[in-house]
Amino acid sequence: MSRRIQPAKNITGGLRLPGDKSISHRYALLGAIADGETTIRNYAPGADCASTLHCLGKLGVAVSRSQVDTETGEPAEELAIEGRGLRGLQQPEGMLDAGNSGSTMRMLSGLLAGHQFRSAITGDDSLQRRPMKRIMEPLTQMGARVTARDGSFPPLQIEGTALRGIEHRPPVASAQVKSAVLLAGLLAEGETRISEPVQTRDHTEIALAQFGAEVVRGPRTTTVRGGVALRAQKLAVPGDISSAAFFLCAALLFPSSDLYLQDVGLNPSRTALLDFLCGMGAQVKVLNLGENCGELIGDIHVTGGPLQGGRIEGEMVAALIDEIPVLAVLGAQTEEGLVLRNAQELRLKESDRLATVAENLRRMGAQVQMQPDGFDIPGRQRLAGAELDSFGDHRIAMAFTVAALAAKGESLLNNDAAAVVSFPGFFEQMEKVAER
Repeated sequence: MSRRIQPAKNITGGLRLPGDKSISHRYALLGAIADGETTIRNYAPGADCASTLHCLGKLGVAVSRSQVDTETGEPAEELAIEGRGLRGLQQPEGMLDAGNSGSTMRMLSGLLAGHQFRSAITGDDSLQRRPMKRIMEPLTQMGARVTARDGSFPPLQIEGTALRGIEHRPPVASAQVKSAVLLAGLLAEGETRISEPVQTRDHTEIALAQFGAEVVRGPRTTTVRGGVALRAQKLAVPGDISSAAFFLCAALLFPSSDLYLQDVGLNPSRTALLDFLCGMGAQVKVLNLGENCGELIGDIHVTGGPLQGGRIEGEMVAALIDEIPVLAVLGAQTEEGLVLRNAQELRLKESDRLATVAENLRRMGAQVQMQPDGFDIPGRQRLAGAELDSFGDHRIAMAFTVAALAAKGESLLNNDAAAVVSFPGFFEQMEKVAER
């Protein structure tokens, strides 16, 4: 499907965003192996997190939904997950389907590796092109037998065994790989330790502690002890800061914007986005800071104004990995542009995001100089309305919706349904705050 997008004059108003996708995956997976019923309010509504629930259902986990009243008096949906205990998942009939969700495939593989039955997990065409060797190797070291098409690509065949704890040092920083190893470590004998080359988001470590796992954390190192029973929890998922990025960047494209986002997750491993925007000169304020289930939350207020530009490289890449497509759009509108390096990981996402960002920007008349591990985007570029494509990638769909709002003339976004993977209702929410 295609969507026509008209330019905007500014972005103004207030929004409450859907639940954080990364946190939702982890709460569901841990709730499935905890003792008792875990309830989750504001579970992310996208297709990716639905894939996790679908897989858990095939593994014998009962999931139900109900409407509850919040403290503000507004109705909200609550998810209830009947935990089956640490090693209580049951062998599925047929193949598990992770859809488009790399998070589901990688993290669920960690749990399956410690259950002594055979299982297989596949995904859609895009996911089947994403390499899985980085989780296969540590899980194999722990004792599981994991095979894949051509040695790396889904579907994965997993024969779970009695695992043993290991010390793993991944060559490339990845929160999903770290999480897969830590989840397998819950079911392993002894301790499992993972040491990262750079710090990645730590939602798994926070959630493990919330559920009662024995977790020890040090600088870039996390250790979990296997065999410790998890306790069911009552949880609320904060608004997704990766989703907030599209609205923040949209607001920063227009000098008269005034946008307020409520109850956003502000985990320090995720707020590099706010630091980066402020470093470019953005007027961003965090208000009403608090804590819920171990995660920091707060409100974000942003107003439009001139931006200088910036550079993303080294450790910053892992911290901003999901936000880079929309930051590239913003970079073209800044004074000095955006430089990106050390971002080869973006070639292995739902699309080759280095290539798809460059392709769409060029269609809008912008200059992009490609590099093997990034790109250079000059600033002060005027974008023209154009025919754009999501390339089946939800973050590209949303990033270039933002670009279209700032363009001169109408744009046509093809394959716009890709946004549903992480943010159903994205276009409707953006329309609420886009003034024309």
